[in-house]
Amino acid sequence: MLAVAVLGVLAPVAGAPQAAAEPPARAAESAAPAAAAPAGAPRTAGASLPDSVPRAEDWKPPLSTRGRYVVDADGDRFKLKAGNWHGASGTWTGSGSPDDPADNHAGEKSDRMPLGLDRAPMAEIVAGFRELGLNTVRLPFSNEMIHDERPVADASVAANPSLKGKTPLQVYDAAVEALTGAGFAVILNNHTNTTRWCCGVDGNERWNAGQSTGRWESDWLFMARRYRDNPRVAGADLYNEVRRSVLDDPNWGLGDGHDWFAASQHLGDRILQEANPDLLVIVEGINWTGLPVDGLPHGRPTLEPVQRLSHTLVRSGKLVYSAHFYGYTGPNHSGATGVGETSDPRYRDFGREELYDVLRRQAFYVASQQDRHFTAPVWISEFGVGGREETDEKERAWFRNFVDFLVETDADFAYWPLVGWHENRKGNGWALLHWDSAGRRMGVFDGDDWRADAWRRLVEAPGRTGEVAPADRWSMLSPDHGDFVQSLRMREAPDWDQGARKAACPDDQRLAGLSHSGGRGLCTDAGARSLASPDGGHEAVRDERYVEPGDDWAAGYTKLQCPPGRFVTGYSVRGTVVSTALCADARRPLGSGGRTVWFDRSDSRPPGAKGGDFAYGHSKGQCADDEYIAGIAYTSRAGSSGAPAAILCRKLD
Repeated sequence: MLAVAVLGVLAPVAGAPQAAAEPPARAAESAAPAAAAPAGAPRTAGASLPDSVPRAEDWKPPLSTRGRYVVDADGDRFKLKAGNWHGASGTWTGSGSPDDPADNHAGEKSDRMPLGLDRAPMAEIVAGFRELGLNTVRLPFSNEMIHDERPVADASVAANPSLKGKTPLQVYDAAVEALTGAGFAVILNNHTNTTRWCCGVDGNERWNAGQSTGRWESDWLFMARRYRDNPRVAGADLYNEVRRSVLDDPNWGLGDGHDWFAASQHLGDRILQEANPDLLVIVEGINWTGLPVDGLPHGRPTLEPVQRLSHTLVRSGKLVYSAHFYGYTGPNHSGATGVGETSDPRYRDFGREELYDVLRRQAFYVASQQDRHFTAPVWISEFGVGGREETDEKERAWFRNFVDFLVETDADFAYWPLVGWHENRKGNGWALLHWDSAGRRMGVFDGDDWRADAWRRLVEAPGRTGEVAPADRWSMLSPDHGDFVQSLRMREAPDWDQGARKAACPDDQRLAGLSHSGGRGLCTDAGARSLASPDGGHEAVRDERYVEPGDDWAAGYTKLQCPPGRFVTGYSVRGTVVSTALCADARRPLGSGGRTVWFDRSDSRPPGAKGGDFAYGHSKGQCADDEYIAGIAYTSRAGSSGAPAAILCRKLD
């Protein structure tokens, strides 16, 4: 949940009640709404969606990705139509008593559990999610919750007596079971370190702000293993809204203890290798850097850094990027009022087309540009707005425009939040479903919530359905600060070039391009799916023993060439000097002969080359889609760096 802390002062949070005023009449709202349900209406109040909305169980796990789409085990598109059931990550504001509702966000005390279990049976809450047209639930948790052995208070589960005496983690287990039993996909979300409302200067700014990176990783491996036998637990959302602490910014690629790219890359690989190979790995962009003061650099990078440095996981087809958008924040606005407020526009200040341009630049280009090293689904895992009491016309217009954009782009989404409290139809109005202390439900479809039309448009919107054809994969290798071995086979093999920085493509891809400096590489499976032999045979080549007599394809240069029947799948460098070509056995005959591609002075890539700029600011060489790299050439003569200078490209067939 978004609430940026500025110099120790919390900005207003999405979900906080806002000052009410009578909204102006709108032509789009000229039709009189249905009468609001009375305060004493039964729990089932609220119209369900038409039968045309697909039911939650109509998919086959596990989930994976093909290009910009998430797909199920049959290869059919699975659009993440999701919402956030918050509470297990904490609602306590950090001052006063956690047991006093007044000291919990918006007066809603979750008691370290998904919200609402004191007011409604879990089955009723889950059924409400079905009525909303959802197929997925993002389920936040805190690291503290995992280790909390205190039983929940009986009053906190008054509507669910079977949960009395359970720990928060056991209640979380029950929520997972109820959701997946109803057919939902569940995305586990590490929202906070401590069980406290997010997101200020609160010890939750980074994955390692209030705990060690080691504990963060071990907790995630524990959670991934805990639900490994439940195939509808579909994803691991690694951390929520990484942002600046009082003194330090997170970064994307510097290789230090605040490097969110490196931390998420490392943990994503560990989850897929050690805990559960079926999970989607979901990486959110950076939420905030810099001090929000006019004249000083500051902003919300979101997913903009991905175009120059993207993740490559050890298992292809498991990466999803995510981003959050709220109307009261902006690309350079923290969302604060008063201290920390700047003159930068908020998202709600943009007109429709300008908003769309900003959204594309900050996040949606990742999904809209195909055949790039960064191409992946983009999941808007948080967005939301106030309901019945929201009278700010800018907020209302922003929400409608944002929903229109989600519809037009056929985007995956998750609304924040799903569950809230009300008394006499008043309270924190951001949720789509509210329960009062007597267990009476108020829903977005009761007839008096202005968001209903936009919500229906969103969940009923036509979009891509059915089978999605397998897409070519293009992946970046970035051994910038150490090894970047994305081959599971090579991770299990002995160190093939001790002391060097090593890079290797995932096992279902081959090397397609190299940069002259910087150490970057490009992998693909274009033209040859799963080219490597299933027995995993490989060889680390460090000399010219396989260069055929009379075929000096890079005269005067040292050539690291694979033997016949093998292709380059990785490499290693010592400083700038290339030291090894890693050659893998092919499962079928490969072409011979070939052509030399030089890139020591400028880019040399095929016309219309796919993959994108995998080494920004460096010259690059790349083979064609129907070729493979058979060798790498370099020189260590005086004045040369020893970096890759040429590659030998041969036809796959």
